[in-house]
Amino acid sequence: MFYSFACIGVRLLLRLFTRCNVEGLEFVPREGPFLLISNHLSMIDPPVLGALLSRRITFMAKEEAFRHPFLGPIVRWYGAFAVKRGRPDRQALRTAMEVLRAGGVVGMFPEGHRSKTGRLNKAFAGSAMVARMAGVPILPVAIVGTDRVRSPLSLLRRPAITLRVGRLFFLKKTEKDGADLDVLTTEMMMRIAHLLPEEMRGYYAQRPTGPDAGQ
Repeated sequence: MFYSFACIGVRLLLRLFTRCNVEGLEFVPREGPFLLISNHLSMIDPPVLGALLSRRITFMAKEEAFRHPFLGPIVRWYGAFAVKRGRPDRQALRTAMEVLRAGGVVGMFPEGHRSKTGRLNKAFAGSAMVARMAGVPILPVAIVGTDRVRSPLSLLRRPAITLRVGRLFFLKKTEKDGADLDVLTTEMMMRIAHLLPEEMRGYYAQRPTGPDAGQ
């Protein structure tokens, strides 16, 4: 119940206090499991994604967020699950697999933390591991402008926020599925980079891409 009411409230706030635009909403599947991946600019990214996309998203959130006196309860009410950063977390992996096997949507920020510059940072391999193990399609989403919401007063300027949704894709198959996770992670991040303005592509601005990257 909290998730649904929160999404309604966030949609209302976005309509009143931002200039919000969503592109590619038709690419969001109405049913079935998928892994959502996105760049990360602000602590409001998860509620914005949940409010503007048409599916309920179960987010993987850093363990530290659950211990925050203010954010902790909100993260729990949103139904997120914790992940330990910097080392393999089997419990987080099991939880993600359970959500996907039940037909749900898991949301991940492959960079692992918010970008301080607005540009893409080198991503961790966790999202590629989840995608490869689950075998589900991946939905790339690019967020632009949420970093402009720094305080309630910043909303008086009605900052522009844009979500660009790309097409679903599967990780490319390799012999015995033994592809290096870093290669698969780069493939995933290039899909996000393709949706971002050039000045926000950061680490992935000059990375090699396949002929269908970002399509």
